[in-house]
Amino acid sequence: MLRIMLITVLVLASGCAARQGEHALVYPGKAGPGAGKRIVLISGDEEYRSEQALPMLARILSEHHGFHCTVLFAIDPRSGIIQPNVQTNIPGLQALDEADLAIVFLRFRNLPDEQMEHMDRYLKAGKPVIGMRTSTHAFRVPAGQKWSHYGGSYRGEMKTWHEGFGRLVLGEKWIAHHGRHKSEGTRGRFPPGVTGHPILRGIGDGEIWCDSDVYRVRLPLPGDSKPLVLGEVLAGMTPDAPPVEGRKNNPMMPVAWTKSYQLPDGKPGKVFTTTMGAATDLENGPLRRLIVNAAYWCVGLAERIPADGTAVDMVGPYKPERYGFLKDEQWIERGQRPADLK
Repeated sequence: MLRIMLITVLVLASGCAARQGEHALVYPGKAGPGAGKRIVLISGDEEYRSEQALPMLARILSEHHGFHCTVLFAIDPRSGIIQPNVQTNIPGLQALDEADLAIVFLRFRNLPDEQMEHMDRYLKAGKPVIGMRTSTHAFRVPAGQKWSHYGGSYRGEMKTWHEGFGRLVLGEKWIAHHGRHKSEGTRGRFPPGVTGHPILRGIGDGEIWCDSDVYRVRLPLPGDSKPLVLGEVLAGMTPDAPPVEGRKNNPMMPVAWTKSYQLPDGKPGKVFTTTMGAATDLENGPLRRLIVNAAYWCVGLAERIPADGTAVDMVGPYKPERYGFLKDEQWIERGQRPADLK
């Protein structure tokens, strides 16, 4: 009887764990400098295939560097499939309560209170953040709602929050495309004075290349923001394309920078932001290294970044799609669940 009862309990517990894990991918950390530290990677954008990019980064961070990684997704609550057009649901954000680093790749989310509470608590604790691409406009919450101050258009009574999460935490909100979308790629150039920064170890000037375009930002970036990479706008979509002539590259826009942040009534924390990072961009090894190096820097392991940079070899296949919006029926037809991206 005891054996039967024990088996029943174990079966029920494993079924419960399976259901709870349906919305996330978990990659336990292997050996490496990041052993014992937890990273939560949060995808939720409709255009740049963050649902493909972040599992790939998580595999690298866990396999090569020892970080325990949890990847979360925008999920249709009715079907359980990955559906970035559903802007109101990213289950599993309670993983932030034990996280040492959050990597966010979001666009125009309007999440329910119980999910936003975890994000807000994480940021008030001053824990580090890496923001990628559209995370400058991670949230869009209508005026009058509890979390409206997270949106980029916020101009309410809480002046510290003017222009929302993007400006306060990451350093900029959505302004505009600077390079021509889908026809002018990006080459990463180093500004003066950044030689020797640990995030740039193992990366050469001009080695970063993206087929996504440069985002416009307002100069100078706020507070103690330190640009690490500038985006040279290219006259084409190949790594060897020449730079465009004229004002687009004079001055060049920062496409990666560090800064600090502090929410009202919160502790100070540090941030790495890059407006690069489409899933296809991350086929570029130097860009992957930039983000992995930044993860080390964010969690206080900068001294563990090798002189030639961190290892960023792919773990498993990676065949990202070209960026672009999909209709609801296209996501439904795919019917992908997190486990399908394991």
